[in-house]
Amino acid sequence: MFDGFEERYEDGAGARIFLRVGGQANGAPLLLLHGYPQTSAMWHRLAPMLTDRYRVICPDLRGYGRSDKPASDPDHASYSKRAMAADMVAVMRRLGYARFAVLAHDRGARVAHRLGLDYPEAVSVMTLLDIAPTREMYAGTGRDFATAYWHWFFLIQPAPVPEDIIGSDPDAYWMGKCINQAGYNPFAAEALKEYLSCFRDPEVIRASCEDYRAAATIDIAHDDTDDGRKLAMPLQVLWARKGVIDRCFDTLGLWRMRANQVEGFAMGATHYMAEEIPDEIVDAVRAFHARAAG
Repeated sequence: MFDGFEERYEDGAGARIFLRVGGQANGAPLLLLHGYPQTSAMWHRLAPMLTDRYRVICPDLRGYGRSDKPASDPDHASYSKRAMAADMVAVMRRLGYARFAVLAHDRGARVAHRLGLDYPEAVSVMTLLDIAPTREMYAGTGRDFATAYWHWFFLIQPAPVPEDIIGSDPDAYWMGKCINQAGYNPFAAEALKEYLSCFRDPEVIRASCEDYRAAATIDIAHDDTDDGRKLAMPLQVLWARKGVIDRCFDTLGLWRMRANQVEGFAMGATHYMAEEIPDEIVDAVRAFHARAAG
């Protein structure tokens, strides 16, 4: 995976972050943020397609993969999307990039949303894969969504209940959650090996639960104090036609409440779309960047 990419570590804003970096040394910087319960390996099919024009940076978010897993806080602040976004801005600045594009999936897309709000000057253009805004998803929860995304409500239970249950057989939990959500196995063997190896770490299990606890508490509090502030950069939203977001939410309508310039559409994939239809996503992102550049 990731032929031609360098593996390295950089300091974030309170966590040491593992990175895969590749592409043109003078290319436009593009930050790729992964989802749960994966690592930066989820970009292994897509990232190499972008190296002809971009400098591609694929980190493991704090709490995931080979990045640091900070201690938990009673208010879950150490896994707030604000803290995770601050890591990414710090890393990009250490690499010499004050301004960059973002492509993000799932939990990484929630980090990207907060990054764009807290650091609007840092983000030139943003693409989010298969999410609606967190606050609105919780507020709009119905039986269909709660049944399909049961893990949202399981992972936020007080420690150590989910940690102990997952830790008793992390492979079974990971495979059951992800394969059931996709309806089949879309994962390459080498990527799946990394996902499972990393997820067997009790600290990853703890940290990823904290990620979800933060989403249901402090992240919503941060959203509520934004006073109607919206994402200012051009935003592209792509979501899975075979997924829960398409079935349960008005994706574009919700994002138009949270961003000034939004476009997007559903694509023929399940939730793990970056590993299923990387070519189509790359084409959509390239076209969007060209339009945004004028």
